[in-house]
Amino acid sequence: MTPAAEARRQHYAEFYDLAEHPAGATIVVGNCQAESLRIVLQSPEFPTVRIPPVHELTAEDLPHLDRLLSDVAFVISQPIKDDYRGFPLGTRQILARMAPTARGLTIPIVRYTGLHPFQAVIRDPALPEAPPVVDYHDVRELARAAGLPLPESLGRAAVRAIGEDSLTELRRREEVIDVAISDLFVQPSFDLMRTINHPGNPVWLTLGERVLSALGSAATVNDPGRPLLSSIIAPRESWVAAAWDLDTETSPDWVITGEPVTADAVQSAQAAWYHEHPEFVARAVRRLAPTLERWRAA
Repeated sequence: MTPAAEARRQHYAEFYDLAEHPAGATIVVGNCQAESLRIVLQSPEFPTVRIPPVHELTAEDLPHLDRLLSDVAFVISQPIKDDYRGFPLGTRQILARMAPTARGLTIPIVRYTGLHPFQAVIRDPALPEAPPVVDYHDVRELARAAGLPLPESLGRAAVRAIGEDSLTELRRREEVIDVAISDLFVQPSFDLMRTINHPGNPVWLTLGERVLSALGSAATVNDPGRPLLSSIIAPRESWVAAAWDLDTETSPDWVITGEPVTADAVQSAQAAWYHEHPEFVARAVRRLAPTLERWRAA
């Protein structure tokens, strides 16, 4: 076993049965957002077990997951499709394998574009390689690479329309979810989202309170005293702040692992990457056609 693999096993020691997990524990199943929720739920009154994100689970991990599912008191899960990545990791499948005495609860995957209307996440099976610097795309840079330049900013009405579309989609997804969070985004602010898919602490603390309430727990949420999901903080554009009437500090630049990185540096690196991968640019532009049309019409 490599040192990195051993370090990973120690990081998830209770999951891999290298350490005893507490009685009456809870697991949170999902992507990187799941771990943030687990952190704010963790307390002596509401013990949790840290598990790998669902996209990292392998066939060798399934017995460890099933061992926990047979023993924990609560299983909290984001919506995951059946047979995810070829494994029985769908939400329905996971909850069906809980102990009869356990209780399941579903939470949303939180994604909101109203504060970063220029940003996109694109997973392309034909090109698993991520773009350089940050794993996010700027629709303006993508369009420029395709010879379809867009304006550098949007007006108030267009920003708010994008935000409303995103909020409507989040509400739609919550229709089959036990605990909702979309109401926080009726009047958005930058502390709610660090990128379009990395919520900030106010989201996790509120969602944690609602989860505990839904489970009938008297425990209180745990403020970790540090920002969660903060390894990448996207630009906070002044025109976006103006559209939402936010009196807050703005910046066109990124913050990556605590260090500022200029927007020009990111754009330059990704422009070169787009030049090397024109087939990706063509597919991305087709996929983002409605978004690009909104920008062109603004």
